[in-house]
Amino acid sequence: MKYYIKTFGCQMNFNDSERIRGILQTLGYEQAEDWQEADIILINTCTIREKPDQKVYSHLGEYRKIKEKNPKAIIGVCGCLAQRMGEELLKKAPDVDLMFSSFNMHQLPELINQVQAGYKAIAILENPPEDEDKLWEYPLVRDNQYCAYVTVMKGCDKNCTYCVVPSTRGRQRSRSLESILKEVKALVDDGVKEIHLLGQNVTAWGQDLGIPFEELLYQVASVEGVERIRFTTGHPKDLTESIAKAMGEIPQVCEHLHLPFQAGSNRILKLMDRGYTKEEYLEKIDMLRHYVKGITFSTDVIVGFPTETEEDFEETLDVLRKVKFEQVFSFKFSPRPGTPASTMHGQVPDEVKTERMSRLIELQKSILSQIAKSYEGTVQEVLFEDYKDGILIGRTRTNRWVSVVGPEELLGKTALVKVTASKPYSMEGVLV
Repeated sequence: MKYYIKTFGCQMNFNDSERIRGILQTLGYEQAEDWQEADIILINTCTIREKPDQKVYSHLGEYRKIKEKNPKAIIGVCGCLAQRMGEELLKKAPDVDLMFSSFNMHQLPELINQVQAGYKAIAILENPPEDEDKLWEYPLVRDNQYCAYVTVMKGCDKNCTYCVVPSTRGRQRSRSLESILKEVKALVDDGVKEIHLLGQNVTAWGQDLGIPFEELLYQVASVEGVERIRFTTGHPKDLTESIAKAMGEIPQVCEHLHLPFQAGSNRILKLMDRGYTKEEYLEKIDMLRHYVKGITFSTDVIVGFPTETEEDFEETLDVLRKVKFEQVFSFKFSPRPGTPASTMHGQVPDEVKTERMSRLIELQKSILSQIAKSYEGTVQEVLFEDYKDGILIGRTRTNRWVSVVGPEELLGKTALVKVTASKPYSMEGVLV
């Protein structure tokens, strides 16, 4: 029996798919090369914007063909779109046999049994079940041998007016410190060098346990064999001075942080209910630069939020100029059903969003060209994650990819590399 998983969305979704693969392989399934030879096809969905929704329906239209040559094949949908739409999704895609959300991935074995017994297995819950933590008993099946995601919390207690995360992922729930450390130790024993802590609002981990997030960083760093630590995604409001100090003190914590600011206009930030101002965000950036020498940043930006004016948009561009992000994930505002922003007056025309997005991308390209040049001639610590035709490929602590000619024996190891050529999205170097 073979399985095929198609994943859309964020790093959390990809980590969820790694866990689902673990569940399926525990049941005896093997990974298929492509969907046409699979006995079970799962689409792990994202619904943060409209575009991923449309992609899911397009793939479902293609995957339904498998029933013609394998009538017993199972088609399933999981993740955020499944949670948001529930039974409504079945009306658009009647060939779907099973459906579940991030709340109840651990119930997949029972759902497969139901389908094999001749029933539709639709398990969309309003709230996470009491045994949600049973999920951590299943292994991860990873593509990357040396870097691993570890989900440390689920859900979010913020109320950003454009966001469906609280309704699709639930309210904030921290995973126990004991459970996290157990998984980290197992990963290190399996050869992992870099641990990437994940959460919808990762810096809020521990608020419901009475433990500050920085304590998690210290504890993970104390696990023997952990060489690097990263974490994604934090909310500026929850990024405290104590966290910044810990990042500077812990050698394993990499000098890179993804910190979304979404918009530069204080008026728009208030409409988004982000809970901070442009000035407060820039103060957090300065604080991080004070405690973490050489830190770099990536961010998320929404272009064309309802009522956004040209002056509002210029404030966003001003943040890009001031911070000089190494990576910007920019999105045109996409109204999500059920969110306050979807019914706000002053929806911005798509052509205006497109034009503003184009200007933002051009500015970021210019900034990135300057940043790229600044790497040339520097010596960077690189963890090599891949090897192909005599070329080692790895990441710097600041999260930039670099390739060097070198021996395969360095795969999974860190080495110093002198950067000889640097482009906006890639670098080349030589081993020191």
